[in-house]
Amino acid sequence: MDNQTIYVNSTLPRGSAIERSSPSSLRQNVCRGPCQHKFAWKLGCAWIILLALTLIGLKLSERPVPLTCPMPWQQIRDKCLYFHEAFKPWNDSLADCSTRESSLLLIQDKEELRLIQNLINKEGMLFWVGLNFTLPEKKWKWINGYFLNSNILPVSGDVKEDGCVCLSRTQFISDYCAVRNRGICQKN
Repeated sequence: MDNQTIYVNSTLPRGSAIERSSPSSLRQNVCRGPCQHKFAWKLGCAWIILLALTLIGLKLSERPVPLTCPMPWQQIRDKCLYFHEAFKPWNDSLADCSTRESSLLLIQDKEELRLIQNLINKEGMLFWVGLNFTLPEKKWKWINGYFLNSNILPVSGDVKEDGCVCLSRTQFISDYCAVRNRGICQKN
């Protein structure tokens, strides 16, 4: 064999496959995709945080709308109360309140009880509230699902299977749900 020397031109034209896969150009291309994704991710997060802060700011700057009760409803604290004129069983009073887009009265504490009792004009007049005796638990239960704390609002009278609670000017008393009394509806 002859000792021939062969020279190879090692310069490659731009855009060749070898140049595109060189380590330095690979890092640039790889960085373009994920770096752009990271930037979009950060921009999206910043936008969500800005939106949340804006909504919180709007909520904090809102002024509460003062409660106004339609006639003949009466305002007590943050509730509008309607005192029924008709005498009905507890279930019918509950349904009547529902047709007025309200519920039977739910009493929060002794102070609210006192304020409402002061609105009852006649001694001996009874009004249904949203409290009845439930059989499975054998406890007084409000129509919103909470149980009565008897230490705060004690019910006088007998606890009966078919018992509902009504309110007078002086008492918070148990009665049969089938008895006809007036009712008190509330809107918040």
